Amino acid sequence: MKHLTTLALAAAGAAFAVIGAVAEDFPSKTIEVVTHAGAGGGTDVNSRMMMLRGRRTIGDMVVVNKRGGPSGALAMQYFKTRPADGHTIMTFTNGHALTIALGKSDLKIEDMRPLARGTNDPQLLMVSCKASPYKNSDEFLAGARKTKLKYGTTNIGGLDHITAYIFAKRAGAPDPVIVPFKGGGELATQLVAGSIDVGVLNLSEASAQIEAGDICPMLVLDEGRMAPIPDVKTAKELGVNVVFATVRGFVTHAGVPDDRAKKMEDGMLKSMSHSVYQAYLVSSGLDNTSVLGADAWGKQMKQLLADLIPAAKEMGLVK
Repeated sequence: MKHLTTLALAAAGAAFAVIGAVAEDFPSKTIEVVTHAGAGGGTDVNSRMMMLRGRRTIGDMVVVNKRGGPSGALAMQYFKTRPADGHTIMTFTNGHALTIALGKSDLKIEDMRPLARGTNDPQLLMVSCKASPYKNSDEFLAGARKTKLKYGTTNIGGLDHITAYIFAKRAGAPDPVIVPFKGGGELATQLVAGSIDVGVLNLSEASAQIEAGDICPMLVLDEGRMAPIPDVKTAKELGVNVVFATVRGFVTHAGVPDDRAKKMEDGMLKSMSHSVYQAYLVSSGLDNTSVLGADAWGKQMKQLLADLIPAAKEMGLVK
């Protein structure tokens, strides 16, 4: 009997060892990284830059481009149909958050598990250095509270539009007059020309005009100031709680086991701390503060939705 018991325990131990080995054998196939951008688009490039080293730290990965629908709706739908086994990652952006806020996708934030953030490009409020009467952050905020200003954005109903609306509301300023443009380049050009009072832009979109002294950033809509423009205050410093940035980060399904999610998070953070990815950030006008782990990235995702959903309703953007 003692002999049989010993054999049974040995067999059980072997079985547990096999189960443990299987559990650790992840990924067992190629991981799909789903993006809503076409090849060469910003989100596509960001995904591929993460994957350069991520293939070594996590496992084999391939980009799956799913273009179509409003702001990534098709990519979100495809992601939702995939099994929650950790072999599918989606690059999540402001566009996805806005699609959720506008009720154009049945994918919810609760369906996703944050892994890591890859880029954080704060939005800034900028003016024409020559045409604007405002010369610093304090002057701009004081003026914005008294004057109905024309804000240039890249489209109607997009993140820039909502940013201008929320800033004006929280700053106690008159409702903004929105002037939409096709892209950041055109917006910056028209800001220099004096066609608008304020431009809602990222630093990279107006870097040439800033260096030339044609465009002057007035407020950074982020938690802290930006190294390239250290004298420009944040809205939060002046008592206006507005934080908006163009973000790209990675998520998987909410039901993915903890050990698999942890392996992906650790692998991504290691990949994006590598000099190759860091050089990519610098070339985009960003720095190492762009990279965040799952907890902080998840909080930012939730806050983004908490800001967008009520604003979209108040603005009449939700049908």
